[in-house]
Amino acid sequence: MSDTDDDRKQTRDEFGDAVNMTASELKTWLETDESKAVGQKSDGGGESTGHESGRHIVRILEKKQADYSDDDYAHMRKVVGYVARHSAQRPKGDVADTPWRHSLMNWGNDPLK
Repeated sequence: MSDTDDDRKQTRDEFGDAVNMTASELKTWLETDESKAVGQKSDGGGESTGHESGRHIVRILEKKQADYSDDDYAHMRKVVGYVARHSAQRPKGDVADTPWRHSLMNWGNDPLK
């Protein structure tokens, strides 16, 4: 099943709302120890799912819209869902230096922006 133009526009709009970090902000963040320390690691350790997602988000943000692939659109939908679910779990108090915020930032969303 392929997306209609309306589906793709809605996906781009929702992705734009969910991802509030620029490609350069996200790239810089992904280099930090805090970024690498959070998230579920796939089999045997290594890179977390969120960190890998962040790298894909950077690639999407650096592309022209006309060059988005089906995989990019699928990832955008995954990002929108993750950000919505994780945002709903916001802990009480100051979240500035928390794993919760760091996980969201790996997915391109800084809740303090």
